[in-house]
This record gives sequence, C-alpha cells and structure tokens, in this order.
Amino acid sequence: MDKRLRFMTDLIAPLRVPPGSEVKLKRDHDPGYTGQVTRPRATALLAEGVELLADYQARLAAQDTFGVLLVLQGIDAAGKDGTIKHVMSGVNPQAVEVRSFKQPSAEELDHDFLWRCQRALPGRGWIGIFNRSHYEEVLVVRVHPDLLAAERMPAISGDVWAQRYQEINDWEHYLVDNGIHVVKVMLNLSKREQAKRFLERIDHPDKNWKFSPSDVKERQYWDDYQRAFEAMLSLTRPA
Repeated sequence: MDKRLRFMTDLIAPLRVPPGSEVKLKRDHDPGYTGQVTRPRATALLAEGVELLADYQARLAAQDTFGVLLVLQGIDAAGKDGTIKHVMSGVNPQAVEVRSFKQPSAEELDHDFLWRCQRALPGRGWIGIFNRSHYEEVLVVRVHPDLLAAERMPAISGDVWAQRYQEINDWEHYLVDNGIHVVKVMLNLSKREQAKRFLERIDHPDKNWKFSPSDVKERQYWDDYQRAFEAMLSLTRPA
C-alpha cells in the first residue's frame, strides 16, 4: 500500500462508523475533533491528499472499469461546497461531475425517490460527487413528513423509513456490484458553529449569496435533524 494512503487511512479511522453500530452524535463524534492535527499540518496534509487523489484518478481513468461516487451529506453550513472546492481542486475536471440535489422538481416527483440519483451516476473511469443526495429522503423528508404527500406514493404497510433504509442499502450494493465505489461522508457540525457560519454569511458581502432565511427556519428542527442523522448512520450499511 502507498505509504501516503496508509497514513490517510489511519488518520480517518476514528471518524469511521463501524458497521452495525448505534450512533449517538453527541456521544460518539465530537464535531470539534481534529485528531490533534494543527492547522499548518492540516494544510500540508490536504495538499498531500489532493496529490494522492490526482494519482488515483489517473489510474481510475486508465482502467476504465470502475467509477467512484462521493456522497457528501451534512446540515446547512456544514461545508459541503468548501469540501468540494478544496479537496477536489487537484483532479482533472474533465472526468469529474458534481451534482447538487435540492427540492425535487415536478418531473422528479413523478418518479421513485432514487430516480434522479440514478440518472446522475458517474460512468466508468469517472468521479461523481453528490452535494446532498438520496439521503435527503431520510433526513429532510423524515423531519418534514408532510413532504411525502407530494411524492404520491402508494400506501405502505409498515415503517416507511425502515423500507427506505433497506432500499438505499440494496441500491448502493447494486452500484458496488456494477463497479461504482460509493464513498459516503457526513460533515458533522455543532449548533454553535452553524450559527457562527450563518452570521459570517450575513456579515460578509461576498458570502451573502449563501444565506437563505430558510436556513434559520430549519434551525428550529436541530434536534430532529440530529436524530435523523443518527438513524441514517446507524441503519445504512457500508456500500
């Protein structure tokens, strides 16, 4: 194994969610955790990681057998856009596609909830990035279950969320069986840090475009979102 890759693997090991574990965010994952890595060291590690990613992207494209899907999920202001900007800065943009999933369109609501994500999958040799993803269906929709009515689903006997977790697990395993490696990342954020980032969006003109009043409204549901994230991390399996 590449020494750089081994080091990166060891570095992220404490952040991984063991399969079958029951996650409690406050107990298990401190959003302020840094692994005792200083900011200057973090900057150097980011540069090394980007270089490593570029090397592996070249191999991915040359092999033309597998694709990679990076799923980024996190609450508002968690840093999804910034992660894409900085982490993916060194890859070849000709073989990377970023897709953002916002409120479903009328066309998307006329299909099953995985349809729009299936259409956005990367091809062989490509890296696809989902900025938000199919997990919105067990996060936003779970926190606001009235949104289910717009999907016009047939009646379900049993727990709709348990069914969706199973469908997500099955779909991701299907992707892996067909050569799409799924990398899932949840960006964990404290409520205090979220408020700080919202204020920065208001105070700095160059960040005003990122601020939406709906972001503040959603803070009322902070605890509900935390429980939804915990269920998501506990009930979905590694792909």
